[in-house]
Amino acid sequence: MTSATLSEFRNRQSDYIAAAQREPVEITSRGAGRRAVLVSPEFFDRAMQALEDQADIRDAAEARKEPRIPFDDLTEELGL
Repeated sequence: MTSATLSEFRNRQSDYIAAAQREPVEITSRGAGRRAVLVSPEFFDRAMQALEDQADIRDAAEARKEPRIPFDDLTEELGL
C-alpha cells in the first residue's frame, strides 16, 4: 500500500489518484495517524458489494430462524 502525508497528497493529488487505480493509498497526518484511504472506484464498488452480500447472508440466516407458516395456513390467512 502506498502511503502519503496529507501535505504530500495536497501537492501531488493527481499522482496519488493515479496510484490508487493500482493499489490503495493511505493518507496520514502527523499526530492523527491514518486519516483516509484512497481507492479506485472498482475497488470501492467490490468492497461495498461484499459488505452488502454479507448483510444479505446474515439477514437470510436470521430469517431461517423464524417459525415457518404452513402453506395452507398462509393461503387461508390471505384469503386465497
